[in-house]
Amino acid sequence: MSREFDVVVYGATGFVGELTADYLARHAPEGTRIALAGRSETKLAAVRRRLGENAAGWPLIVADSDSPASLDAMCARTRVVCTTVGPYLRYGENLVVAAATAGTDYVDLTGEVPFVRYSIDKADDTARGTGARIVHSCGFDSVPSDLGAYLLHKQISDDGAGEMTDTTMVLTSMRGGASGGTVDSVRVIADQAKDAQTRRLLLNPQALSGGAGETPRAGINSEPSDISPVDARKVDPSLRGTLAPFFMASYNTRIVRRSNALRDGAYGDAFRYQETMAVGGVPGLSAVLAGAVSVGTGLFLGAMSMRPTRKALDLILPKPGQGPTEKSREAGHFVTQTFTRTTTGRRYRSQMRAHGDPGYKATAVMLGESALALALDRDRLPERSGVLTPSVAMGDVLVDRLRAAGFVVEAHELVD
Repeated sequence: MSREFDVVVYGATGFVGELTADYLARHAPEGTRIALAGRSETKLAAVRRRLGENAAGWPLIVADSDSPASLDAMCARTRVVCTTVGPYLRYGENLVVAAATAGTDYVDLTGEVPFVRYSIDKADDTARGTGARIVHSCGFDSVPSDLGAYLLHKQISDDGAGEMTDTTMVLTSMRGGASGGTVDSVRVIADQAKDAQTRRLLLNPQALSGGAGETPRAGINSEPSDISPVDARKVDPSLRGTLAPFFMASYNTRIVRRSNALRDGAYGDAFRYQETMAVGGVPGLSAVLAGAVSVGTGLFLGAMSMRPTRKALDLILPKPGQGPTEKSREAGHFVTQTFTRTTTGRRYRSQMRAHGDPGYKATAVMLGESALALALDRDRLPERSGVLTPSVAMGDVLVDRLRAAGFVVEAHELVD
């Protein structure tokens, strides 16, 4: 495919957009053709100056989410569009359609179930026809979740150990701040959830598992709860105490289930998936903490849906475009471990571990490497198109790239 650019970073003047552009300036192979895009050429030029010598020759593209023609023109010039412009429900609809129509691969950072459902309904058939890979959630949401389950499936298959059954991701350690963009996405979803149809979608554990116009009907109890504490020993006998619900479980679980659906249920007929986070191994104390997290999560979402409490929260929560200092970003880290037991009774665990604030520095690495994988490793990618997930679109290619970038990404059998 002959295009002027390999990657266009759309939203480069935003906080995470500039971090992603900076990562590409430092780590993209020499000769990679990169451009910066956004609404203001003046602001884009300022970002380019801050990126230093490696980005000095990068072209600037003026494009606006409210101007479909400008998005069409931008997508027609590049192999991959890498967008950090959210909330995607507010700013992303025109771009995902433009990329699908142009046959341009697309990566983003969305954590919004209704937006991905929109993308499937409006762009999946088109992308399949043009060969475009539309890959949502290429940051902390939901690369650790999606690759964690994928690596387990691959290792278990290689070992001939049966199929996956109950599978749980545990965020065992994290240091980092909440992203202003993520908080703004919560605001938008809270507004959308006032609509009964959207509420049904958000509560559907298989909301993203079907194709265009095909939202599978699934009861809320057909999969593990996204908001309930979990006995750690039921996840794996090596764990202790009580696990709290992970605050992004209601999104990440849908991405992992879509991966399984796109693989025609290859994870197993008994595959069920949930996400949690560790709050200590002391039985009594961890139970109290996990319960507090569960209640607190519900209260926060409720408060975001009511105007008076939301106004109060807006005074203290980070705004879009805001983020931690470089020192804080460098001091961050995350560790996720995903546990499963197979139909033959064998136990497995996958792990992803990385330095850097998960929502900022580590996310810039994951998003940047996803864009480079689609742009530069096309001959090694799975032969898939349409609205995909990170593991389905890139699989081992993304795993290799993240390992080369310093991430620990692994899976192995657990032996007593």
